[in-house]
Amino acid sequence: MATGEAVAAGVPGARGADGLPRHGMDRTTFRAIAGARGGPDAVRLLRAGQLSKRALLLLALRRAAPQDEGYRAAYGQVRALQRDDRPRWEELLLQPELDAWAADCLRASSGGSAVPLDGLGEFVRAAAGPALALECDGLRWAPVIDHVGPRRVDYGRPPTGPLSPGELARWEDRLAEAWRILVRRHRRHAEAVAACVGTIVPLRPAPGGEGVSAAARRAYGAVAVSLPGEPVLLALALVHEFLHIQLGALLDLVPLHRPNGPAIYHAPWRPDLRPVGALLQGAYAHLGVASFWCAEAAAGVSERGRAEGEFARWRGHTLAAAETLLGCGELTPQGREFTDELARSVRELRGPGPCA
Repeated sequence: MATGEAVAAGVPGARGADGLPRHGMDRTTFRAIAGARGGPDAVRLLRAGQLSKRALLLLALRRAAPQDEGYRAAYGQVRALQRDDRPRWEELLLQPELDAWAADCLRASSGGSAVPLDGLGEFVRAAAGPALALECDGLRWAPVIDHVGPRRVDYGRPPTGPLSPGELARWEDRLAEAWRILVRRHRRHAEAVAACVGTIVPLRPAPGGEGVSAAARRAYGAVAVSLPGEPVLLALALVHEFLHIQLGALLDLVPLHRPNGPAIYHAPWRPDLRPVGALLQGAYAHLGVASFWCAEAAAGVSERGRAEGEFARWRGHTLAAAETLLGCGELTPQGREFTDELARSVRELRGPGPCA
């Protein structure tokens, strides 16, 4: 593939005969994303793909249920926003859980089920909660702590439910601490997180008290996480889950592997076998984990022995997973290039010198 050749079908900004945008990606950007160094520019490209996907889902629902007057009215409001208030339209379509709601409705409708479509009106009327105004060294991040719901996405662990004022204040303080860590020791990751992650969903910890975090494929821009005892672990969770979000958005534009078959691949960080898609997701997110601990060791701020040990562990795990992926025979040509670049980026993390 020559430099500048489109990785996905089409050319950025081009439109097809149906008038809908055709998204493309140059090779430089594709490889930057694979190496977890795409930054805000890559986020903007992938965000545009998410907007198009959600607009298509809503259009498909409109065509699947032409007699639903409530949906027709709400859809008309969405189209009016698209025409008259583009920022509000984007904010509406990128509500994290709209994707899951629309896809579930379309799937049920295609199966012949009667589907209540008043949910679109709820999304139109919904107002985002107050955003935090986090700023450090000139870099701003304004996430919303969504602790109320309703929930249309399963994050694997139950959400906390509504937080008390005191609990909410603890979340705000811990996010501010994590943000300072990201900006001052992981600036490249911080810039990407600020451009992509707009929602934090508080989760309950695991039964043993262990911290948990998650990102859902159909909840672009949302990170679900329990409140860890150390802000450095919250900063790490933001990097880890952002990369899951980014890869999910890329997979909506570029097929990197064949449809998931049986779970037959060993993931060094899990006791159970994984299908190819899950192994690729894990390897990519753990590239970020290795990069994070490499930079922590270089900064000498966290316990050095801990940071160096975590770096060595996750560097080895990620390289092993990349080798499994490259030998599995289930990657597309783009997937092989992506994984080659992922592995190259991991190998370049040497520690304890600068890593981010």
